[in-house]
Amino acid sequence: GPVMAASDKFCVKVKGRGGHAAVPDGTADAVVASAQLITGFHTIVSRNVSPIDPAVVTVGTVNGGYAANVIADRVDISGTVRSFDSAVQDNIISRMQQICHGVGAAFDVKAQLQYTKGYPCTVNRSERHFLQLVKAATSIVGSERIVQPKQVMCAEDMSYFLDRVPGCFFFLGSAIDMDNIRPHHKSVFDIDERVLAIGASIWVELIDQLLV
Repeated sequence: GPVMAASDKFCVKVKGRGGHAAVPDGTADAVVASAQLITGFHTIVSRNVSPIDPAVVTVGTVNGGYAANVIADRVDISGTVRSFDSAVQDNIISRMQQICHGVGAAFDVKAQLQYTKGYPCTVNRSERHFLQLVKAATSIVGSERIVQPKQVMCAEDMSYFLDRVPGCFFFLGSAIDMDNIRPHHKSVFDIDERVLAIGASIWVELIDQLLV
């Protein structure tokens, strides 16, 4: 079944009319509009997606403004959307478009959404390959160290391979300290490098099984 989520990227260009901060009348504040836009985006999952369906909408960057006493005429926003179901994905896109249109009308700005679908879901579809992997891993680390992974909202380009050929994506635990995990995309990211040998050994065992 699905192991990792589909990963999409979005950008919104908010265009208004700038001016002096002390004379706001006649302007269309791109910063204020963007604040409403971001708030709206972050309500999509909580109010428009079933609690049973995993989904994430995250605004990752906000760039705009020139000075403390200037009303900005432009703000650029970017972020990511994660989902497992194409219907959920389409619903999120539709709601984002509606929010951009609504905020644009309410604040007299243009909010142009650019949405790019990225990696599809990473799905393990082959039971045969799954059982081969479990057998190989068991011989290396023992059955007590093999656990069924939870679905995660991260994404992986391995999804393209698994869409075309049978296979099995698996995780290799590499935490140095379970009480102080240092995950991806953090400045303190680190792994226990001893697991590299374990991963290589599992692949060698898989090859031995296939050749025997």
